[in-house]
Amino acid sequence: MKEIVPRFERDETLDRIEVLVRAPERDAQVDALLARISGEEPERLTVTAEDGTRRRLAVDDVVTVSVTGNVTRLVTEDASYALRQPLQSLELSLPAGKFVRVSRYELVNVDKILRYDFTLAGTLRLELAGGMETWASRRCIPAIRRHLNGGGAQKA
Repeated sequence: MKEIVPRFERDETLDRIEVLVRAPERDAQVDALLARISGEEPERLTVTAEDGTRRRLAVDDVVTVSVTGNVTRLVTEDASYALRQPLQSLELSLPAGKFVRVSRYELVNVDKILRYDFTLAGTLRLELAGGMETWASRRCIPAIRRHLNGGGAQKA
C-alpha cells in the first residue's frame, strides 16, 4: 500500500471544493480513495462472525438488526453477525431513512422489504429478502407505513 500524503491548497478563485488525486498510476488503492471521496463507497460496520473472526460488513447488505438478551445481531441474506453496540446507539449511527424500527428489539432495512401484509387484527407482517419474515409491533406501524409509502415494497 502506497503512503497517502494529504495536502491543502487555498484557491479563492474556486466556488466549490476540488479534489485531485495524484499517483504514479491508477490502481485499486486510487480507485478506493476516489470512491471514498465521492461518497460512493458503501458505509460499513465492524462485526464479529459466529467463529469469532471480525470483518467489515456493508450496511446495504444488512437485512435486520435485532437484540436478544445482551447480544445485538446483524443478519444478512447469507449470515448472522454479533455486534458490540446497543441497538439504540446503532440506530442513530445508521444512514437516515435506511432502517425502520419494527419493534422494541428490531430494525429492518427498508430496501430489503419485499412485501407486507396488514392483517384484519391490525398487525403487520413483513416479508424480507433472503426468505425472512418478521412481525411489527402496533406502536411502530405508523412509522413503517410512512417508509413503505415512499419505498419499493409491495403490498401482499
